[in-house]
Amino acid sequence: MLHTHSRRLEFHPHIHLVVPAGGLDKSRKQWQTKSGKYLFKADNLAKVFRGKFIALLCASGYYLPAKTSSSWVADCQHVGKGDSALTYLARYLYRGVVNENNLLSIKHDRVTFQYKESKTKQFKTITEHATAFLWRVLQHVLPSGFRRARNYGFLHGNANRTLKRLQLLLNVVLAPSETLPTKAFVALIVPLK
Repeated sequence: MLHTHSRRLEFHPHIHLVVPAGGLDKSRKQWQTKSGKYLFKADNLAKVFRGKFIALLCASGYYLPAKTSSSWVADCQHVGKGDSALTYLARYLYRGVVNENNLLSIKHDRVTFQYKESKTKQFKTITEHATAFLWRVLQHVLPSGFRRARNYGFLHGNANRTLKRLQLLLNVVLAPSETLPTKAFVALIVPLK
């Protein structure tokens, strides 16, 4: 998932990945669980990601400035399992950049909003001119063609067979989806007089 802002709503593009704790073996008949906390070391991830990213940029005709740092940050953290990790990410995906509860006041062309400091977990406030605040928010609107979330691997739309195989192997039982009551359908079909 693409995340474009910090807690202070500054422009800070970064991505969050949901990585399963295993995968199908080469014969695609067994689920292999990953032991340990991480799949690989963060430093190695940073080097490989940087190399592949720059190669794809160059192949597309784009280049980084000559003074771009050669060391990139790859912060791998275990943030939870299952529902808790997905709930954390969903808040950023569907809530938007500004939570209305964090807007404290709008007076005399000045906007005051609060944010939670990540290290201290304390709320702090920022007051700025309305145009500066609008710019702070609008810089997170994605350009045409960009998406906030993409699915890969067995969650990709073209991997239905693999997903069903995994569900069978892991004995996943999904609750049936809710259907509208029959009366709702009848009300939609009855012509208006």
